[in-house]
Amino acid sequence: MCGRFSFSTSREKIQEEFGVRAPKQLEISFNIAPTQQAYVITNKDPESLARMNWGLVPPWSKEGRLTGKMINARSEGIFTKPSFRIPIRKKRCLVPGDSFYEWVKEGKKKKPFRIFPKSGSLFAFAGIWEYWSDEKTEIFSFSILTCDANKEVSAVHDRMPLFFEDEESRKNWLSDIPLPEIEKLLKMPADGILDMYRVTDKANSPSYNESAIHKEVYDPPTLF
Repeated sequence: MCGRFSFSTSREKIQEEFGVRAPKQLEISFNIAPTQQAYVITNKDPESLARMNWGLVPPWSKEGRLTGKMINARSEGIFTKPSFRIPIRKKRCLVPGDSFYEWVKEGKKKKPFRIFPKSGSLFAFAGIWEYWSDEKTEIFSFSILTCDANKEVSAVHDRMPLFFEDEESRKNWLSDIPLPEIEKLLKMPADGILDMYRVTDKANSPSYNESAIHKEVYDPPTLF
C-alpha cells in the first residue's frame, strides 16, 4: 500500500521531468498524509499541476466527506470495483513525489523507512481522480494505485504504489486509450530501481512535516 509520501522538489525539476506548468512557489511537503492535499497531473489538463485531496470521494457519496478511506486502489480487479471502474477508464492522473514511506513492525514498535528511486528522479505514481459537489461544496480527490511489491519493497511490505519510469508510459496513462492498453500499464515496477533507509520515528505522526524526516537514522546496536 501507500499511506504516506513526500513531495520535495524544485519547480525546474518537475517541469523538466513532467513537461508541465508549475507555480513559482510549490507547496512542499515531506510527509503527505491521507485527506491532505497534494499535486496531481490529470488527463483533463496534462500540462498543468493541480491540487487535490488524497482519498477518493465518489460522486455518489451522500455527504462528500474526506475520510481518507480510499487513498489506495488495488490495480487487481480495479475495472469492476464500483468506486474505481469509471475513473480508471475516464479520470486518470499522475501523482508526483520524491519518496514514499513504509513501516516494519517489531513487537509493538513501528519502524518507518523512506523509499525512493536510485536514479534521483521523481516518482510518477499512477492515480485516479474524482469530482464531488453539492450546492455549497466541491471536492476534487484522488487515489493511488497499488500492486504487488517488487524485490526491494517486499523487504518491508507486500504491496507498493504503482508508478511509471518512462515518459511513454506516463503519456499513455494520461491519454484516451482503450481498456487493453490501460491493462498493459498495470504492472509491477522492475526490481533494482529503488533504494530505502530507516528514518526517524517522528514520521509515525502525520503532523510531523520537517525536512529532517528525510535524514537516515540508525538503530542502536544490541548486545545480543
